[in-house]
Amino acid sequence: MNYDNPRKILSWAEEDRPREKLMLKGRAALSDAELIAILIGSGTTDLTAVDVSKIILQSVGNNLNELAKLSVKDLSKFRGIGEAKGISIVAALELGRRRREQDRPQRTRITCSRDAYEEIRPHLLDKPHEEFWILLLNRANEVLRPVQISAGGVSGTVADPKLIFKQAVENLASSIILVHNHPSGNLTPSQADKDLTRKLREGGKLLDIPVLDHLIFTDRAYLSFADEGLL
Repeated sequence: MNYDNPRKILSWAEEDRPREKLMLKGRAALSDAELIAILIGSGTTDLTAVDVSKIILQSVGNNLNELAKLSVKDLSKFRGIGEAKGISIVAALELGRRRREQDRPQRTRITCSRDAYEEIRPHLLDKPHEEFWILLLNRANEVLRPVQISAGGVSGTVADPKLIFKQAVENLASSIILVHNHPSGNLTPSQADKDLTRKLREGGKLLDIPVLDHLIFTDRAYLSFADEGLL
């Protein structure tokens, strides 16, 4: 190895190498690219690990939320990133997501649509495909648990009413909130969304498990059927 090559991390001043910089200055001193460089360990013959990390970040507008949407296959398309390095990045971002989830209170009381959105956000953030979830609530409108009902493609997923109310009954839920995401960011409900909501609302009345709301989720905003008078 040619240590005189200015592109090699080993040729940098010690305080500028990501691992050494973390030890000397603390993790907060590192840029996003430097942290990712520690995960991938090495670059290519002409690019340092930091260079490769910067290229990856630039491809998603330097947005870590957008980076979290990339799959191992997506990451492996970058030069210098094989399957093992892609897995390391995906695993690290998933740990970050789970940490955010665990930091939140175990029992959240839902008082408005915003509460429901924030409760489901850790589960649906960064999803590149549609998923359908329900929030199961007790009589105090506290969340018993969130439940994933289905996962589908980019443009749709199937929500089986029988499975939805089976979960509600088995968990002794007093009410439910429906949530599904639109990866496109479009907050306009489709006719199928409206028809399903009406069908589930009627089913909830029969079982005395009312449907309190249906949220269309995107990473930056949401639409509440209840707030919009669509429920």
